[in-house]
Formats: sequence, C-alpha cells, structure tokens
Amino acid sequence: MASVEDGALIWTRPEPGTRRPKFTRDQLAAAALAIADAEGFAAVSMRRIAADLGAGTMTLYHYVRTKDELVALMDDAIMAEVLIPPGELPPGWYDGLTAIATRTWDVLMRHPWAPHHLRNAPTGPNAMRHFEQSLAAVAGTGLDAPSRFALLGMVDDYVQGSALRADEARSGGEPTADTAAARFAQAQIATGDYPHIQALFSGADDPATVWSHLTGGVSGRDRFQRGLSALLHGAATRMNLTLPDR
Repeated sequence: MASVEDGALIWTRPEPGTRRPKFTRDQLAAAALAIADAEGFAAVSMRRIAADLGAGTMTLYHYVRTKDELVALMDDAIMAEVLIPPGELPPGWYDGLTAIATRTWDVLMRHPWAPHHLRNAPTGPNAMRHFEQSLAAVAGTGLDAPSRFALLGMVDDYVQGSALRADEARSGGEPTADTAAARFAQAQIATGDYPHIQALFSGADDPATVWSHLTGGVSGRDRFQRGLSALLHGAATRMNLTLPDR
C-alpha cells in the first residue's frame, strides 16, 4: 500500500536533483499543452510527450510519477497564464475583477479543452496565486468574507460557463448530424407547438442569419464582456457596491 508520502502532491516534491537535469517540469507541461492545443486532450500521453521532447518515455517518469501529476502541471501552467503581471492589477473591485475575468477567458479560448479536462486537477501554486489576486481585487469592497467569496464564485461560474459554451459552439458536430437536427427542428416548429421559436425564426431561410441578427454580429469576446458587465452591475446593486465613474 502506498504511504501518505508516496501520494503527496507533486508540488511538495522538489524538481529532480541531478546537477544538470535534461528537462524541467515546465518543459513537460509546455509540451503537453502544445499537443492538447493542436490535437485535443486525448492526444496527450507520456509516450507522445517523450517523442516530442526527444526523450525516452521512462525518462519522463523521473519528473512526474503519473498522468495525474502531468495534468496537475498542465493546469498550473495555464493558471500561470491567467495571472495578471505584478503591478498591473487595476485598482477598484469592478475593474480588477473585469481584468481578471477577461484575461482568464482569453486564456481558456487559447486552451478550449481545459475547462472540461482539467476541472478536477489539484490546486497548484499558480491557482493559489490566482485566488490571492482575486481576493486582492475585492479587498476594498467592505463586504464580509462570505460575500466576497460569493462574488468571486459568481464571476468564476460565468467565466467557466462561457468558456465551455464557446468550446461547444466551436466544436460543433458532424455536418450530416447538424443537417438532420435542423430538419427535425424545422418539422417541430411547423407543428405550431412552439410559437415563440417560430416567431424568432419567422422569415429566415437560414437559421445562421437569425443567430447573427440576435447577437448583433459582435464577437464572442465582446459578448462575454457585455455579459460580465451586466453580472457585475447586478452584483453591485445587490451587494451595495460602488461602481466606477465612467
């Protein structure tokens, strides 16, 4: 049976102690991220990373013991991208949270597979720094600890949900499946059982034109920022927070 020490998180163990290790954990994480970004998370394996780095597969186990530890490194590398550089966090809760949330969303758009596949990764050093940075953004609100935590939770839920939805929209489905789904939807609408949906699509031959009209033709990032602004304004009203003068 493995001891507690054997099961310790990778962060509690130092990097390999040889005088000149061939690789670093950061290099392993970077290689894994590059594979996942290019080919999807399923393509990530110790064998594949070793091949990309020009190393033997067993060599990598000198740096990480399991696939779970590799996932932890990948998550921490992404959280490093999320961090706002020192001294650049805008003052004020509204601008601070806007900057953190927008930067997080931008990072997740670069790694769209991450919200789904890394959601159970253990908390690493950079995730701790991100949480600390988020708490710093709301430190001057005058809210009690549970309310500050609730505010951060609302923003995190919105960011993660928006990123997941963007990934689903980007992934789409097989063209034949999409066509079949469209035919099914059109047939259902024609029954008259869905009057509000029917009114929404009235006069549109191509559903895509309806979507473009409804979204105003704005980018996904703009839609994200509009929703974030609405969320924060609502939180300000509910929590009696002061909004910045614009």
